[in-house]
Amino acid sequence: MASQSMEIMAKALEQQVLQSARMVEEQLDAELGKLERMDDDEMEKLKERRMEALKKSQKQKQEWLGKGHGEYKEIPSEKDFFPEVKESNRVVCHFYRDSTFRCKILDKHLSVLAKKHLETKFIKLNVDKAPFLTDRLRIKVIPTLALVKDGKTKDYIVGFTDLGNTDEFPTEVLEWRLGCSDIINYSGNLMEPPTLTQKSGSKFIKVEKKTIRGEDTTQTLKTTRRPCLRRRRTISSPLLFR
Repeated sequence: MASQSMEIMAKALEQQVLQSARMVEEQLDAELGKLERMDDDEMEKLKERRMEALKKSQKQKQEWLGKGHGEYKEIPSEKDFFPEVKESNRVVCHFYRDSTFRCKILDKHLSVLAKKHLETKFIKLNVDKAPFLTDRLRIKVIPTLALVKDGKTKDYIVGFTDLGNTDEFPTEVLEWRLGCSDIINYSGNLMEPPTLTQKSGSKFIKVEKKTIRGEDTTQTLKTTRRPCLRRRRTISSPLLFR
């Protein structure tokens, strides 16, 4: 009985694969037919449009690189934060502390994403050198990623809660989370996160807090300011500087 069920499932899967292959083949045939029907003038215009698009893309890439995109870098102080976010439309800023282990985990993933997503600037800032910013942006947990778009704080990623609440999340999960805030050009499915490793059999969101060497690896900033009674807005909240 079990073998019969497996055989039925295998046949159904085979039919799905064949149907997908036929659809791709039909699309390719349609494109080839369209190209074959073009005359020389139309082909030349198509080449020109593609060349123009390629030149425009290359120019944009050079502009991004000139503004410091393509690398994950540290800015020396909070005063350097302002020009960084003004010259780039999309910025991911990692507010970190050297003594927080999870910040080093984020560093690894952000270095990878900075090279992949040239459209976004990736920077980091030590909270001990940024008392004004951490206070004005109400950053209380380290690490925190501030996602800035068009001069406004669009969202925050606080700790690892949105990343599966585990230290072992893959880069693809952080990439997906950034894509959900439209801070990078994400080509995957925004409706659900990429599947985490199944070795532990865990689901995406874990309830338990992950620790390293018996110590909680997420830190809470100590401030002398009174607690804010109003709930912090994390979506499309205005950046408090221009």
